[in-house]
Amino acid sequence: MTVALFPGSYDPITNGHVDIALKAAQIFDKVYVAVMTNTTKQYIFSADERVKLVQDALKGNSKIAVLKRPDALTVNVARELGASVIVRGVRNSEDFRYEQQIAGINKQLDPDVQTVLMFTASKNSFVASSMIKEVAKFSGDVSAFLPEKSAQALREKMRRNHAK
Repeated sequence: MTVALFPGSYDPITNGHVDIALKAAQIFDKVYVAVMTNTTKQYIFSADERVKLVQDALKGNSKIAVLKRPDALTVNVARELGASVIVRGVRNSEDFRYEQQIAGINKQLDPDVQTVLMFTASKNSFVASSMIKEVAKFSGDVSAFLPEKSAQALREKMRRNHAK
C-alpha cells in the first residue's frame, strides 16, 4: 500500500488544492491531507477552522484523511504516517522552482521519502490563497476559486475583521 502526504497551510483550501488531493487519491492507496504551518505566513483561519474546511471540501473520498500537524516538520509527519511520498501541487514555473528546493531539503532530511509534483488544472493555475484573501478583503466574489463552505467562511471572516 502506497501512502502519500499532501501537506499545506490551506488558508483557505482552494479548488486547486482540491484538484491535487483528488488526483493524488486516484494514484495512491491513502492520502493524508495535513494542515500544517508555514512560519512565513499570517493566517486568517485557525488550524482547527482550516481542518474543518478541508474536511468539508474533501468529504466523500474514502482514500483521503485530513489531519492537523501545525508544529511539525513535513518529513517527520510522513515518517509518522508511514507515507513514502510527499505530494506537492504546482501551478506554474515559479511554484516549480520553490517546490524543487523544498524537495531537495526533504530528500536530505529523509532519503526514503519521495516528492511527487502534480500540476493543477489550468483553470486553477493562477489561484493562490493570498490573492483570494486580497479579493475577499475588498468584497470581491471568490466563489469561483474556493469550495463553497470555504468561500462562505472567508467572506464571513473578512466581514468580521472589517467590522473591527
